Amino acid sequence: MNSKEALLESIQTGLSESLGAYCQLKWAKDLAGGDINQAALVVGGGQKWFVKYHTDAPPGMFEAEAQALKEIADSGCIRVPTAIAQGDVNDTAWLVLEHLELVQGGNAALLGEQLAALHNVPRDYFGWSIDNYIGSTPQQNRAHDDWTDFWRDCRLRPQLALAKRAGFSNRLNDRGERLLASLEQLLQGHQPAASLLHGDLWAGNKAFTSGGLPVIFDPASYYGDRETDIAMTELFGGFDPAFYSAYSANSPLSDGYPIRRDLYNLYHLLNHLNLFGAGYLARSEHVIDSLLAQTH
Repeated sequence: MNSKEALLESIQTGLSESLGAYCQLKWAKDLAGGDINQAALVVGGGQKWFVKYHTDAPPGMFEAEAQALKEIADSGCIRVPTAIAQGDVNDTAWLVLEHLELVQGGNAALLGEQLAALHNVPRDYFGWSIDNYIGSTPQQNRAHDDWTDFWRDCRLRPQLALAKRAGFSNRLNDRGERLLASLEQLLQGHQPAASLLHGDLWAGNKAFTSGGLPVIFDPASYYGDRETDIAMTELFGGFDPAFYSAYSANSPLSDGYPIRRDLYNLYHLLNHLNLFGAGYLARSEHVIDSLLAQTH
């Protein structure tokens, strides 16, 4: 039995257990995955399922994703694919999701309205019930009462530490430490509510049904400043203007957002640096320099 056959057998067993009925599966085709996971379409009993799988996956990665999808779904605010089963075989972890026929274009204004509603789901602390992953990088979610402390200690500091261990420039490390010491000033007076977040909301993690209804997926959820999700939408090209208009009509952004946008997106730039290499070093250093220029 080759590795793909073993993977399909494991998925078939796990999915059958989850559905409560035996389901004979066929590997229909490989699908384009993201930069982290591989993906496939499997079929059986007249149904289709979307499968994500990852060789040498970090522990609990798909369990955390399934929990985030359920938490977003339970909010009733916005559509996500349902996580049906997860498991592992040999060194490969897998996650089965309902298969949705998705397109790139749809009701962008409704996406803005629904994301604003999701961000109104509150929590009395910043963080989440478990740690999870941003891509394949561990993401710390221990509870904090103070947003600045959370962003410094659970987001920026771990990424800077990873960059230092990877041997990236001393300049990045030195300027990064200065930035950590300046967070109180950069976030002075900003006291956001703890909102339920997608956590990794770039354009590749949203789509629409054939009827135009928004769907978001691949979450890295936690409870934090809602502006972090909006900032992420702007990092790699931005969303449709109708999205921003609708979001702002429901939940206007506070003064000072442009500075916070750069501060929040630095986390994702550093993560890309740590995951994909030095191509993100210059941009990370530039953002740190521009943020430090706002301090005195």
